[in-house]
Amino acid sequence: MKNIVEIYGKSIRKIICSMTGTYNEDLEQEVYIKTWKNIDKYKETGKFKAWINTITANLCRDYLKSSYFKHSQDLSDNEQVFENVRDNKADLLDEFSQKLRQKKIIEAIDTLKPKLREVIILYEMKGYSCEEISKKLNCPLGTVKSRLFNARKELAELLKDLM
Repeated sequence: MKNIVEIYGKSIRKIICSMTGTYNEDLEQEVYIKTWKNIDKYKETGKFKAWINTITANLCRDYLKSSYFKHSQDLSDNEQVFENVRDNKADLLDEFSQKLRQKKIIEAIDTLKPKLREVIILYEMKGYSCEEISKKLNCPLGTVKSRLFNARKELAELLKDLM
């Protein structure tokens, strides 16, 4: 039997892998057991390798038809579904958290004095430079920078729980 394992083991493993998609040591052991139990039924009209390969292929087919294999496949399919659900749930939680954060920021901006709110919206949300805001509001550049500083300072205080 040791010679059979040494001579035909690689071929048996290849057949198992190609038919089941993965190496299965239990199937390989079954091949050796079945070979050992039926060695007296082997007829020397064909090659021994072909006979043992047929046993391997038949055991693989039986395994693929078995309820154990189907059940394990169902479990792995279910695990994939649960993994996708977990991923989607995490994405939804992230999205919800982001929206909640944005809402708090907007509410904080709405509580600012109108002149501070105007500057922070133009600078942070609309992307204007301080010089552009100065021209748009018709006020000195220093005033824009001061308002921007004060708006950020107030927002930092209002939103310190988000930081």
